[in-house]
Amino acid sequence: MIKPQRLPLYVAVGAGASALAAALGLAVSNSGPSGATLSTSPPSTVVTTRETALGSVLVDTQGRTLYLFVKDTERASACDGGCPSFWPPVPVRGVPHAAGGAAAASIGAIARPGGSRQLTYAGHPLYYFVGDSKAGQTRGQALNQFGAEWYVLDSTWDAVVNTSSTTSNGGGYGH
Repeated sequence: MIKPQRLPLYVAVGAGASALAAALGLAVSNSGPSGATLSTSPPSTVVTTRETALGSVLVDTQGRTLYLFVKDTERASACDGGCPSFWPPVPVRGVPHAAGGAAAASIGAIARPGGSRQLTYAGHPLYYFVGDSKAGQTRGQALNQFGAEWYVLDSTWDAVVNTSSTTSNGGGYGH
């Protein structure tokens, strides 16, 4: 039997574990009678396309828009210091591959400081924008932050520079 004075500790540990899982991008799911389990779904990184106000752009399997940073060089990220806090590098899980209108031959990865791997498309590093809170949002489109512009891209690796259709300028991130 759990003693009443220990119950707050168990509750705090459970809440802490849930917060850690959320911070790491893990989902808690019910797996039937055995209870909740942690999953890093999907098991591999997939790049696909989605129709947005800017046209068909590259996204991940959850529909999160992928961006390029003009300051990057091929196969090297220039997003360092505070930049990844606003523009998280797209992590690579398993063997990355393409779906939808994305080109399988264009999918790759680079090494980041600390040993993690970042997704690339046509050799160029890809990022998320923290201001995109829902699938299909493009709030980071055409922002000039951390020394250069950020753009969504289409499946032929062309930066989509048409900004007349963006729904938001993303606010003051990274300034």
